[in-house]
Amino acid sequence: MKKLIVLVMMMPLLAWAQQPGSWQGKFEQLGTVLPTPNEYRTGSGSPGPRYWQQKADYVINVELNDDNQTITGSETITYHNNSPETLKYLWLQLDQNVLAKDNLKKATAVNSLRDSTPTKFVASSLELYDFDGGHKIKSVKDASGNALPYTINQTMMRVDLPKALAPGQKYVFSVEWMYNIGDRMKDGERSGLEYFPEDGNYVYTIAQFFPRMCVFDDVNGWQNKQFLGRGEFALPFGDYKVKITVPSDHIVASTGTLQNAKDVLTKTEQERFEKARTSFDQPVIIVTQAEATQKEKTKAKTKKTWEFHADNVRDFAFASSRKFIWDAQAVKVGNNTPLAMSFYPKEGNPLWEKESTLAVKNTIEVYSRMTIDYPYPVAISVHAASIGMEYPMICFNFGRPDKNGKYTDATRLRMIGVIVHEVGHNFFPMIINNDERQWTWMDEGINSFVQLVTQLERYPKDNWSRGLPAGLVGYMKGDKTTQRPLMTNSEQVIEFGSEQYQKAATAMYILRESVMGKDLFDKAFKEYAERWAFKHPMPADFFRTMEDASAVDLDWFWRGWFYTTDHVDQSIEQVRWMTLRNEQTKMEKQVTAKKAEAGSASGKKEFNDFSDGPEPISILPTNDRFYGEFQNRIDDKAILAKLQNKHLYEVKLSNKGGLVMPVIIEWTFKDGSKEIDRIPAEIWRTNEQTITKVFVKEKEVVNIVLDPNKETTDINTNDNVFPKRATESKFDQFKRGTN
Repeated sequence: MKKLIVLVMMMPLLAWAQQPGSWQGKFEQLGTVLPTPNEYRTGSGSPGPRYWQQKADYVINVELNDDNQTITGSETITYHNNSPETLKYLWLQLDQNVLAKDNLKKATAVNSLRDSTPTKFVASSLELYDFDGGHKIKSVKDASGNALPYTINQTMMRVDLPKALAPGQKYVFSVEWMYNIGDRMKDGERSGLEYFPEDGNYVYTIAQFFPRMCVFDDVNGWQNKQFLGRGEFALPFGDYKVKITVPSDHIVASTGTLQNAKDVLTKTEQERFEKARTSFDQPVIIVTQAEATQKEKTKAKTKKTWEFHADNVRDFAFASSRKFIWDAQAVKVGNNTPLAMSFYPKEGNPLWEKESTLAVKNTIEVYSRMTIDYPYPVAISVHAASIGMEYPMICFNFGRPDKNGKYTDATRLRMIGVIVHEVGHNFFPMIINNDERQWTWMDEGINSFVQLVTQLERYPKDNWSRGLPAGLVGYMKGDKTTQRPLMTNSEQVIEFGSEQYQKAATAMYILRESVMGKDLFDKAFKEYAERWAFKHPMPADFFRTMEDASAVDLDWFWRGWFYTTDHVDQSIEQVRWMTLRNEQTKMEKQVTAKKAEAGSASGKKEFNDFSDGPEPISILPTNDRFYGEFQNRIDDKAILAKLQNKHLYEVKLSNKGGLVMPVIIEWTFKDGSKEIDRIPAEIWRTNEQTITKVFVKEKEVVNIVLDPNKETTDINTNDNVFPKRATESKFDQFKRGTN
């Protein structure tokens, strides 16, 4: 009796076969793409033995005039040349010049005008406001008071040195300036004022207010990209001593530690402030709403000067208003006890008193666990309309109830989200200090990821979506002509929030949850934070550290997620259900023959469901020629015994979107039980479009689903299910029924 024999050949080397020219090298190393390691930045991703960075120390005196809304200031900068290069000139940033007349941002802006456009948007788009913005430089002098030549190029200022600054030397010089404070309602900038017409007062959120040193580093030399309003800042670390003069009835929130509380606070405020230093369970109200409301009714004509010191920070900002309510709470972080504080006008209550400082506390606790212990003495959230912006130790955040103090849950969640995000920026980029102007994802994207971790952990009952894979699907299936790889400069990005924030955050989330696993990811991520805290990391330093600290080759991941606009679209093409053939009866042979005949007639057998039952196959005894030179033999019968009564499923998968990802398969068995197989992305390494894999199961399978928990951002889940008919639309079913 001649038996129909089907030989199952599961030889991995055959998997490479694919269409000519379709290989795209998705698993090739990034060695030729990343910069060559050197003595400054090593191949492991850590700072090299000769790593260096510059330092800039500031002594600043600044006055805020509440009558004419101006800032006047002077600064003395001590610039330390720690580089191996000799510097003939220094570059500073004048970011207020983004509001100067004939600025580069305005000149290069593109816009259009439609009929019936609201006036506010026309005025903003066409810059129809009469406002004299930008830094007005009064003087630039050396330590002896001699004038230094300087050149202003839009938002950059070059100061020529009388003598070149050699390595290891420092240079002291001073700058005097003033500028008119912009109205953020009109210009939409990060720094400025908000006017409250009902009581005639202002809330000032002041940043980019002083000429700031540019970064000079081993990668680019001087940071010389103009500020066009989107790409943010690249700044060196330094120590600050800042005196801020404001109306005497103002409360000031600032980067740094308050040095003269007894001069600017009432005795009652001082007592409350001291009490807050040991209040770990709830905030202490230092300035009450009733006290702030009373101040709104009169305006002091006298002045007070608040003094703040801050060490090892990359920037400085402050907020000032007589409208501020102020609360504070101590937080235990390692050996540190920073104060979490909030400053807000009555328009923020009752929401801000309830949620803001708690959100600050939650943020620095979770971020400290994920990175390094929060090193600064304070972490401050300031309430201002329609903004989310960060600086060392202080940030400005939106989230305002209506005039009756009512707010929706959506308003609450958006407020918590922005506070966690902006306070989180203390770590990225204020401590792990990347170049924001060039690589937005390194701070916005990574920070959005840790923000998500914080929200899921500390607010588990709330509905968070940004950063989760399912939340990115809409973008991933969108128009490719407007998408850009993450490794794109900020000013060239079109879908800015979706890419530099959300896509990067989702990439980190997937890396942690579905590729590396939490334990390996967290160890590597913390290593990156520890290596580059208070330094200037570049993308390669992050990529290399994550691999170095985990022993996981992630070049395929960086290549796909950061260097392309590919998307995820895996599909189940077909499934063959097989069992080992026993001795066939005549009837079985007839059934087998009919199936073979049917398959032959159609030219191709379709495997669309399990309705035909398993396909019987035979596995032959091993011929001696397959052993080569080996003398010993395997026990064929023992091996076959392991497959008896088992169900074999040969699954053919396609990668339609181009972005290689792990394969996650959920099996549902006839008895209702389920199990999940997780296959690393390297399964695609020899064929980037199509793969076939055989699975051995104890029980009969009735349903197979790819990515059942929506972990990979797959843009089309309709082809992720087998049997296929389970995903057909009613129209497809109708068409099939009429054919």
